[in-house]
Amino acid sequence: MRWSKTLLTTLREDPKDAEIVSHKLMMRAGLLVKLEGGLYSYSPLGVRVLHKVEQIVREEMDRAGACEVLFTALQPISLWEESGRAGIMGKSMFRLRDRNDNTMVLGPTHEEVATDYLRTLVSSYRQLPATVYQIQTKFRDEIRPRFGLMRCKEFVMKDAYSFDLTSEDADVSYQKMYDAYLRIFKRCGLDAHPVEADTGAIGGNHSHEFMVLAPSGEDGILHCPACRYAANQERAERQAPPCDYATPSAEPRAKVATPGAHTVDEAAAALGIPSDQVVKSLVYLADGKPVMVLVRGNADLCEPKLRRLLGCGELEMADPETTARAAGPFGSIGPIGVSIPVYADYGLREARDVAVGAGEEGFHVAHCNLMDDPDVKIAQWADLATVVAGDRCPKCGAPLELARGIEVGHVFKLGLKYTKAMKFTVLDQNKQSVTPVMGCYGIGVSRTVQAIAEQNNDKDGIVWPAAVSPCQVALLQLDAKSEAVVAAVAEIESKLEAAGADVLVDDRDERPGIKFKDADLIGCTVRVTVGARSLEKGGVEIRLRRTGETQLVPVADAPAKILGLLAAN
Repeated sequence: MRWSKTLLTTLREDPKDAEIVSHKLMMRAGLLVKLEGGLYSYSPLGVRVLHKVEQIVREEMDRAGACEVLFTALQPISLWEESGRAGIMGKSMFRLRDRNDNTMVLGPTHEEVATDYLRTLVSSYRQLPATVYQIQTKFRDEIRPRFGLMRCKEFVMKDAYSFDLTSEDADVSYQKMYDAYLRIFKRCGLDAHPVEADTGAIGGNHSHEFMVLAPSGEDGILHCPACRYAANQERAERQAPPCDYATPSAEPRAKVATPGAHTVDEAAAALGIPSDQVVKSLVYLADGKPVMVLVRGNADLCEPKLRRLLGCGELEMADPETTARAAGPFGSIGPIGVSIPVYADYGLREARDVAVGAGEEGFHVAHCNLMDDPDVKIAQWADLATVVAGDRCPKCGAPLELARGIEVGHVFKLGLKYTKAMKFTVLDQNKQSVTPVMGCYGIGVSRTVQAIAEQNNDKDGIVWPAAVSPCQVALLQLDAKSEAVVAAVAEIESKLEAAGADVLVDDRDERPGIKFKDADLIGCTVRVTVGARSLEKGGVEIRLRRTGETQLVPVADAPAKILGLLAAN
């Protein structure tokens, strides 16, 4: 590849709307061009990185026994209605109508299509297990697209779907994909950590996310340095914290005026107590039905935990009017005497001297005994709070630590969620109808590209691992008028390409300093400088991008030296 024959443009300054380092560098290196918020085009170099990651994914999926297919991106809404997910995806799903007034969607994912595909082709246990995968563009109407390819409206994804006769067989398929993901991310040069995760709108009963640790990551990861427990913050559990207010108060329950106090901190200040002695009461609508949730005043409710506890499809915080009808004025609600179900975080299980809302504007109740008050009826105690650093590990009790991560992959045990809803059955060995057990497995291919850049960079630009570098070798031609230089560049280029290496020859009429900066910005694994001065010294200058290690090598020996560096990096 010759720079002069390729549409490559780099930027000297960071784009104004780029927030994290990988987004800035990929834009500056000319790998991406923004169309509008959440929509990006790939340059020739950007496409090369994308295709290399795709190829690694494809090789490992094939190795794991999956078969590549290609489903339609456009899907009839009827499939989503059949599975029961049409409402769950909500406004994040792009919907449109065809000329016959049929509602269609642009696929955000393909569980329904995959299930329909298999039920069309498979009727016997002899055809199982079966795992199919595709690499395709997905569409999601993100509320706030940001961070470049990390959260956008259109992205490239690898999604795979396994179908097995039994749960035991499904566990085997799940493990194969789990192991394949570890290999994929290692080959991409990523340090990716599998963590327990919430299944979200995809559903199922068990899942793992593969996280790339980075300060810019949107996801919180709780991990235990003692026993290596790790989970996404939406899934993380903890041992119940000790209650500082487990001793009943000597004073009776009392209603106290707290004018203008609508938040936990305001109520605590009005009552003269710590914020963790105030109970935070929240009203949610679970599939349209109101419920109350109680957590400590200094804790946050983890909505995915509540959704899992209730087994509901839709969960949203109730508006002030609904809250007032169910439990009293917004900002003054509490569990005393309410008729709706009350669910409490088990961090409050021993609470016998806390303050709660009185269900009356401008009042709270002090010295409330949640455990023994006959007017407080707890439907269920559960782990409902968001786990934070310092909480105790659910496995060993050691303090948990918090890190930030970028999700690049997610594997799910779906069970019968889709196959049962969509009436997919096969005949088993006894000619009895059996519903196959399903798993699904996603990798954000385009997000993985940017995650690699986020984890592999320095002050000068991106430092691509050789396996995914847009061009593994940047071959800089410094003296275009020198026949010796041109001949040396051509010789090295032809030998490297014959050996299968990707070479970008910078043959522009530019100053050496510009070529050096652009090569480092783009991040080719090895930089080779060929100039009249270096040839006079006895060869070409070979520099490893990651370490900056530089050596002068004779032209004849340069290709072998470069190939050795690529193999090691």
